[in-house]
Amino acid sequence: MGKMKLSILTGIRRCVFILGLFSLICIIFLKFYSLKPFLIFDTKCIYDTKPQVNYAPQIDILNTVIKKIEHEISDVRDSHNDSPYALKYGSFLSDILGLIEAAKSGGPEDEVITATNRSQPVHMSPDFFLTEEIRKYVRIKPNRLGKQNFMGANGTFTSIGHACFSMKEELEEYMNYDVGEICNDDWKLAQKLMVHGCDPLPRRRCLSVAPKLYTKPLPTPESIWSLPDDKNVRWNCFNLTHHESPRWVVPVYPDPNSNSTPDFRITEVLDLKPDEIRIGLDFSVGTGTFAARMREHNVTIVSAALNLGAPFSEMIALRGLVPLYMTINQRLPFFDNTLDLIHTTRFLDGWIDFVLLDFVLYDWDRVLRPGGLLWIDSFFCLKEDLYDYLEAFKMLRYKKHKWVVVPKVDKDDDREVFFSAVLEKPPRPF
Repeated sequence: MGKMKLSILTGIRRCVFILGLFSLICIIFLKFYSLKPFLIFDTKCIYDTKPQVNYAPQIDILNTVIKKIEHEISDVRDSHNDSPYALKYGSFLSDILGLIEAAKSGGPEDEVITATNRSQPVHMSPDFFLTEEIRKYVRIKPNRLGKQNFMGANGTFTSIGHACFSMKEELEEYMNYDVGEICNDDWKLAQKLMVHGCDPLPRRRCLSVAPKLYTKPLPTPESIWSLPDDKNVRWNCFNLTHHESPRWVVPVYPDPNSNSTPDFRITEVLDLKPDEIRIGLDFSVGTGTFAARMREHNVTIVSAALNLGAPFSEMIALRGLVPLYMTINQRLPFFDNTLDLIHTTRFLDGWIDFVLLDFVLYDWDRVLRPGGLLWIDSFFCLKEDLYDYLEAFKMLRYKKHKWVVVPKVDKDDDREVFFSAVLEKPPRPF
């Protein structure tokens, strides 16, 4: 018992010494650090136009402190002392070490140390935000060993959408929580941030809100065409028996007096590439019905979805399918030349800007494998815009398997048309 008390007292003395030394270092650094990050009121890039200052002496001091703290942590670990005091002391030292390493990596002008030990300007200081969790998330996290990791980086560089800086108030509200506690029920705020360009959002260290009485989901394939229990979703407003059930199985004719339709049946499309379509993406607004129908043909489809006025993501998941919660702003999280199929319907329509459509189409082309299919399903726009949109789709120089334009007659006027196509990505040399 006496030895343990002596050990604790020794640890406390060391802790006080380290804190005093750390305070001294902070004073030294404050002398050299600019307060400019706290005075930034816009999102313009920061470029250093001042002469470079030699910070080597301060860095040497930091390295010495880091080595001493690492040695102390090793002593605590090697002592095999599992008392609460020892564990708390070791955790405290680790936190202090992380703060010092973060200060060291940040640099006097928020420089990023690259793999080649060169620096480049960061567009915005993390100190622009006042909420501590944002500042902790955005700052560079140096590797504990001070070396490059197996990926060739000497730190972890977290990212957030550039528009997050112009939505400072909303983002600080989103990141205002108690670490380890239940998050606020703020999915609407999160989605607002994403849709307005704050995408990707920062990670959070709180627990998501979940239903209090979550019931066991139905097994597959029963779950595919069953409405989920109301206890498992925020609200349920879906109907799978009328509009959803016949989709991609029975063609729908906008004009009952006409035999023209923008709808293609799934079997017609799959027969274009027998046994070749296995995995794909549905970039649409819906409840995952396309993925459900494709699963009946042993094809795995990931459904990109937002909760636009209804719990689409929860609904898709409870059907035993995979929802991908992402916006149109985001680069697809798939590697090049990997998907067999991309399908989209009633989402990228006549509202979309032509330049944005270019970026989207080229990203789809990136992830589609050679010979993969792009299924444009019931794209609608004004007649006067049709030619421009068709040119956008033609620019990829895909092989045309199916291509149809029919009138859109669900409104009183006849100014809109439907366009549908199934296109095949050509091979390209490496």
